[in-house]
Amino acid sequence: MDSPAAQFIDHTLRSEASEWRTWANGDPSVGGLGVYGASVGAIRGTVRDALRRHRDLQHDDITALASELWATPVFERRLAAIVLLQGQTDLLTGNDLTRIEGFLRDARVPELIQPLTLDVVRPLLARLTGVEADRAQRIVARWATSDADSLRAAAALL
Repeated sequence: MDSPAAQFIDHTLRSEASEWRTWANGDPSVGGLGVYGASVGAIRGTVRDALRRHRDLQHDDITALASELWATPVFERRLAAIVLLQGQTDLLTGNDLTRIEGFLRDARVPELIQPLTLDVVRPLLARLTGVEADRAQRIVARWATSDADSLRAAAALL
C-alpha cells in the first residue's frame, strides 16, 4: 500500500493524464512500462506539490517514497521518483547508490537512465569525500562492466 505522499502523486498524475499521450502504454518505446499520459511539467508540479503537502519528509522518507513510486512499472511514477531525488540530492548519501543501482537496472529506457544518472548520481558523486567517495567510485566502476545495459549506459554518462 502506498504512503499518503505516493497516493497523492499517483492520483494527481492520473488526473493530469492526457488521452493522446497514452498511445505508448506498454509499448517497447517506453520499455513496456505503463503510461498514464501526464506531461513532464505535470510530473514536476505534482512532485513539488507533494513536497509542500508533506514538508516533514526526511532522508529515509524521501528514499522510501522514491522506491514506492518506482515499484509500480509506470513511466510517470518512475520519472516522478527521479524528479523527487533530483530535488533532494543534498540529502542522499553514498549508501543510496545501492537503491539507485536497482532503479537503473530496471530503468528500461534512456529517458529514465539519463536524468537519474546526470541529475542524481553525478551530483551525489561530486559531493562525496573520503572513504565514501572511494566506495562510490568502485560501485560506478563495477557498473561499467555490468551485464545490465542500463548500468553500462549510466557508467558511460559519468
